[in-house]
Order: sequence, then C-alpha cells, then structure tokens
Amino acid sequence: MVEFPPLTYSLDGHDDDKPHEECGVFGIWNAHDAGAMTALGLHALQHRGQEATGIVSYNDETRPGVTGFHTHKGMGLVGDVFSDARIIAGLPGHSAIGHNRYATTGATILRNVQPLFAEFEFGGLAVAHNGNLTNALSLRRALVRRGCIFQSTTDSEVFIHLIAISLYSTVNDRLIDALKQVVGAYSLTVLTQQALIGVRDPLGVRPLILGRIANEAGADKAAGPAWVLASESCALDIVGAEFVRDVEPGEIVVIDHSGVRSIKPFAPKRGHFCVFEYIYFARPDSVLDGHAVYDARKRIGAELARESAVEADVIVPVPDSGVPSAMGYSVESGIPFELGIIRNHYVGRTFIEPTDQIRNLGVKLKHSANRATIEGRRVILVDDSIVRGTTSRKIVEMVRAAGATEVHMRISSPPTTHSCFYGIDTPERSKLLAAQHTVEEMAHLIGADSLAFISLDGLYRALGRPGRDPEQPFYCDACFTGQYPISLADVDVDSQARQTELVTSR
Repeated sequence: MVEFPPLTYSLDGHDDDKPHEECGVFGIWNAHDAGAMTALGLHALQHRGQEATGIVSYNDETRPGVTGFHTHKGMGLVGDVFSDARIIAGLPGHSAIGHNRYATTGATILRNVQPLFAEFEFGGLAVAHNGNLTNALSLRRALVRRGCIFQSTTDSEVFIHLIAISLYSTVNDRLIDALKQVVGAYSLTVLTQQALIGVRDPLGVRPLILGRIANEAGADKAAGPAWVLASESCALDIVGAEFVRDVEPGEIVVIDHSGVRSIKPFAPKRGHFCVFEYIYFARPDSVLDGHAVYDARKRIGAELARESAVEADVIVPVPDSGVPSAMGYSVESGIPFELGIIRNHYVGRTFIEPTDQIRNLGVKLKHSANRATIEGRRVILVDDSIVRGTTSRKIVEMVRAAGATEVHMRISSPPTTHSCFYGIDTPERSKLLAAQHTVEEMAHLIGADSLAFISLDGLYRALGRPGRDPEQPFYCDACFTGQYPISLADVDVDSQARQTELVTSR
C-alpha cells in the first residue's frame, strides 16, 4: 500500500483546498450616486475577493459637493467597509470605479488596496485591476532603475508608472503605450475626469462586461444613459442595468459624454477565456462569454455522470459550488439529489486557539453532515475541484461517520496539475495533489471508494465545443494541462517558483 504524508489544515477563514478568489472590478459613468451604485456592484462581486475593497469617485464642477476625486478604501468586506452612510456621502459624483481584492502573497496592507490613484500632468487617474502581469517584476525593476518610486507592492502599480513616463500626449495613447509593454492577463477599469475606460487583455483571459442603465434609473437625462463596466453580469442586476455585451479580448472601451467607442490597438488573436470561471469562480447567476454559468455547471455535471457512472443511492453536492454540477449529475444518472452536507455560511476567522485537535475539526465549522439523507446509503459526492486534498479528505470522513456505506467522489473539473499565473491563487505545483499522485492514489489519500474527474474533452463538450484541440485550445486551461497561452516572463516554470517581491493584484 502506498503511504502518504499527513495532511495539514488551516483555520484562517479560507478554504485551503480551493483556488482562492481573483479580484472583482466595477465602474459606472453618468449616474446619480455613482459611489453608492459602485458599492452595490462590489457587493455583488464579493465572491471574487474578500480581503479588501475600495472606491474612487469623481465629481465635476457641474455637480453639487466637493469637485474632484474622492477615495475610500478599507480592509474587509464591502458591507463592513461601506456600511456608514457618511462614507458613501463622501464619494460624490457621477462616475466611480471600485475593486474587491484577494491578495495572493505577503501581507494585505492598506497601501495595496485598489483602486490605485495618482495625479498626472493631465489630471487625476484611478485604475482597478483584475488579473496578473507575468512581466511585472521585470518592469518594476526597470522602472525603479529609471527613478520611479513605488508606493505599493502590487503589480498593478506598474500601469501607473508606465502611463506617467509615456511620451504620448493623450490619456488614451498613454494607456495604449502602457498596455503594449505589459504581459499577462488583465481586466481594467480606469477613471479620469473625462472618461471611464474598460480594458481586456489580448487573449481575454479575465472577464469584463458592458451594461447600460436607462435614464429613468437615475442617469443624467441631458447626457444620455448611465454605463457600467463589471467583472460579471451579476453586478449589473443589483444596480438595475441591462447587459449590452462582453468587452472583447484586446479591446479598450472608452465611455464619455459623447457615448461609447471602441479602440482595438492589438492584432486580433484567438481568445483564451479562463475555463475555471465556469467551473468555480463566477457566480452561478452570471453570464460570461455567452454562457449562463448555472446552465454550464449543470451540463458539466451531466457530462461527468456520462463519463464516470457508478452505482449509488444518492447524489450529494459539496456546497456551495458543487450544487449545480450535482444537479446535472443527478438528472443524467437518475440517482436522487439530496442536500447531504449543510454549509454554515457564517464562519469567519476562528476565535479558537488552532491546536492540532481543533485543526482536525476545522471542516466541521463550515460543513456538517445531514445524517437523515446519508445513513445506510451509497453516496456520490460532487465537488468542483481538488487542490491540496485537505478538505476533501475531511468531507469524506464526515460522510462516512454519518453512516454512508460507500463514498464515491466525482469532480467537475479535470485534475489541477499546474499553478495559475494569470490571476487565480493556486499553490505551487509541489503542493498540488494531482501533480504528485495518480487518481487512484488520490482516492486512497482522501479515503474515497472511488474518485473520478471530468475529462478535458468532456469539459469542452459541456461548454458547447466538440472537444479540446490540443494545438489550439479554445479556453485557457493551463491549470489542467500546463499549456500556458501567455509568456511567463518572471517565472521559472520548471520549479514553479512564486514571485516573492510582489503582492499580485489578482
């Protein structure tokens, strides 16, 4: 029998067996109470980052209140940072951008919280960034040698300095100049006195959508509708906006009082949208690149059932992200769906001293077994991914303790074998369970009677493709294949060394 090292557990309030969130960006133009609207939009995007949040608004001379840019940032959730009405009142203006942050390395400190703001010769500019620049370290070193003084340790500040040193005259040309020097995956919202700007990287790895609010919803009727940029369409619903379209890969969308115009400074390339958005990150009620996320996850579950059927009595999702796929698995297999695991949604950082015994009980703070639906039954657990294997093992143990006679684990993504360098925080490769063990070994490690993952081709079929073209994959699936579509300029791929000099924005 293969022997495995013991697993370690974390009780810091984050699930150690999941990729952590990226970031969420939001922007609005020509709306009354733009600061308050941005706070609402960020609330809808809370799942994309929970460590810090910030808003920058702009109030021009035609509006009541103090003219100019206004900023508020804080550590914690949107509802905590922007709970005081006086804070929202201190963000006047008709335009604003906001950001929810998840930091991937190093300390989360206020000076790293976005949006970042700076005064230039043309006026103020604020930027919010979702993604990761893979050449930020090289650029940062070159900029420091040139005399640039960095105020944060986030890779996003590279944009500020590249815009500052650009020799072009207009804001748009300076921004394009900066974009042509960076490498990586990014979606940006940028705010100036004159415009709200949205940017998506040339391969469209990170999402960004455009929405519109009719005049009667609060926009300035003299200047037309209000316009919204957001990471996901769920942020449109909360502010009463209608979906217009996805910002295209490599596109710059400029929104000002003359309307919306598109700039495409990059040569057209085949897009590589992040497939993990459909599997885990995006909220189920969002629509991304033409796919309803909820429906996509159900189709993934159905395909998983076709590929890895096993006799069982009940399908049980690992909440919450495993629920839609478990529903699809149940419909396809004909096996009843039950909520056999109940999640406690009110768990934060533990107040208990994290002794070894408490660590081993940690999963029970978030999940508890529903014995009535499990006892005496053969159970199929459906989850979205296995990263380290820590939580999966405890979930399996908990279900067995509740009386399950068999426990089979089914995963609605292929095995995660490689780290992500494009904005999703995953451990280094040596800590990824699937990079070190076969599926059979993983099943033994987590204590399941069987374990199966959806195939790459099955995942693509569930998303409406005939299969995965190994030469030209339609999505970015590097975390499953190691086939990175964007150069990793700052990273030694062989060792999967993490950048330690930067706290990336993600």
